[in-house]
Amino acid sequence: MAPLSDAKVLDSWEHNAVQWTSAVRENRIESRSLVTNQAIIDAILSRSPSTLLDIGCGEGWLVRALGELGVSGIGLDAVPALIEQAARTGGGDFRVMSYEQIANGELDVRVDCAVANFSLIGKEAVDALISTVPKLLAPGGSFVIQTLHPRTDMGGLAYEDGWRTGNWTGFSSDFSDPAPWYFRTMETWTDLIQETGCRVFEVREPLHPYTKELASAVFIADFA
Repeated sequence: MAPLSDAKVLDSWEHNAVQWTSAVRENRIESRSLVTNQAIIDAILSRSPSTLLDIGCGEGWLVRALGELGVSGIGLDAVPALIEQAARTGGGDFRVMSYEQIANGELDVRVDCAVANFSLIGKEAVDALISTVPKLLAPGGSFVIQTLHPRTDMGGLAYEDGWRTGNWTGFSSDFSDPAPWYFRTMETWTDLIQETGCRVFEVREPLHPYTKELASAVFIADFA
């Protein structure tokens, strides 16, 4: 498979599913513990949903966290090992499903809020998925995305859309074969989301509490 491709993204996560589950559940990722976990929860709760669809749910932490706050959740992921971990722990309805399957209309649900939390990594599959999400929302529903902020330090690389090689910097040596990722500028993210026909669009930019650096970008799209 091509080293910079959607297929390689999925292949990498299949290799690192167990390692990722341990890192998340043992709170080994500082930025998540200090900033981004609460940022995505706050963004979702600001829309007061009763039902949630977590696209690229991983081992299921967000569905469980929102379930404890009264939001009924469905978690989807294309990696069977991650869904196995999520289902074993419980706290939601977890299903194996790829972005391509969602984009092809194979998911028949309507929810108050769809969320993609650091899970929109690839290119073609992500573009198709985002255009499909409004069909999965109940009237007045919302779509919330959290991703790496495009204005963080990119190691001197050009500020333009394109594939980037990945790394596991800051993670344990248990991780291997890092996934590539498709970089998008703020303008590209904004255009991609607004092309779905959202009524209200909000951007939040959480800061690391100690360094005061941008921790992520949170996009919130509301639909009529």
